Amino acid sequence: MTCSTQPPEQLPATIVQQEATLQPVSLNPEKIIDGQTVYVPVYSHIYHHNNPRNAVNLSATLSIRNTDAEHAIIITAVRYFDSEGEMIRQDITEPSKLGPLASVSFFVAANDVSGGAGANFLVDWVAETAVSEPVIEAVMISTSSSQGISFVSPGRVVKQRDVAP
Repeated sequence: MTCSTQPPEQLPATIVQQEATLQPVSLNPEKIIDGQTVYVPVYSHIYHHNNPRNAVNLSATLSIRNTDAEHAIIITAVRYFDSEGEMIRQDITEPSKLGPLASVSFFVAANDVSGGAGANFLVDWVAETAVSEPVIEAVMISTSSSQGISFVSPGRVVKQRDVAP
């Protein structure tokens, strides 16, 4: 294993993390031929040891990745819910285009425990042409004290858009 001792500004550009910017678009429902609603479990905290009062707060990053190399998808909703199923916030206020092979993320801070242990996102996306399904998942992490914990929670399709014949 090798480590670089170069300052960050001198590291190769290939390891720099960048994300796409969502571009608002007009949505014509008659042109939509594909789409889904995806449920993504998110854990704002997890319990540990022998007492449910012992919890580790986690930060969470919802990642939406367009896997299609040629076509954009349109994200129509990103909604964050708490353990009771009540919506906490809506991160997308208008349909927004995510270009081919682009990705975008939404962040929940570790000190935001409003979602509870059963928090989740619902992501709605559509496309005007046949596309490969996006990868939608959440990554949770905590680096408190001298311990670190991280894990991924994959999204699950809960509704497939019906395509008219």
